[in-house]
Amino acid sequence: MLLTIPAVLNPDELARARAILATAPWADGKATAGYQSAMVKRNQQLPEEAAETRELQKLVLQALGRNAMFASAALPLRVYPPLFNRYGEGMTFGDHIDNAIRRPPAGQGGPLRTDVSATLFISEPGDYEGGELVVEDSYGSHRVKLAAGAMVVYPASSIHRVEPVTRGARIACFFWVQSLVREDARRTLLFDLDGALGGLRKRGLAGEPEMIGLTGIYHNLLRMWSET
Repeated sequence: MLLTIPAVLNPDELARARAILATAPWADGKATAGYQSAMVKRNQQLPEEAAETRELQKLVLQALGRNAMFASAALPLRVYPPLFNRYGEGMTFGDHIDNAIRRPPAGQGGPLRTDVSATLFISEPGDYEGGELVVEDSYGSHRVKLAAGAMVVYPASSIHRVEPVTRGARIACFFWVQSLVREDARRTLLFDLDGALGGLRKRGLAGEPEMIGLTGIYHNLLRMWSET
């Protein structure tokens, strides 16, 4: 499932993030790339140990914690501490698949299985040209370039790339999620069912016997498929 989630960061959070990033100590993005990815990765990244990174991580994690769509789609068990990257003119990240296992810095938990990848846009689309995230799946190529504060989530098993930036700078947050439900197809079914239940509740049907039964089906499927 590839899903865009609008307004994950509100205007005040975006302003705070940009103020921090304006003086951030950008470094070579290959520091967190695997062997294969490092051959096609040309961007900049905030060091994981930087004070600016820690402050921004808190801001993003708070925003994720209140976002119901993210919770429904990703069913997060663990979230890798968010990272931040910058693509200036000529920078790009060629076709790659994210590492299956990520190891957070010391003191931030053990190894994490990457089920879901996420990109949270901090730059506005008009701030740069090029820089589209392109995700490949069985339905073809999907080009993603979202408004600042919006986020896209997609299976970490997907081949994807960032097109070369030809003007300006593309700044974004990215991270991975170990989901309660490992398989993307099962997460998609649960997300669709949760969305349908939400629609029925809005129509005032929460107390109907069928609604109670469908809610039970959702939770029993989650109980059957979850890994916790």
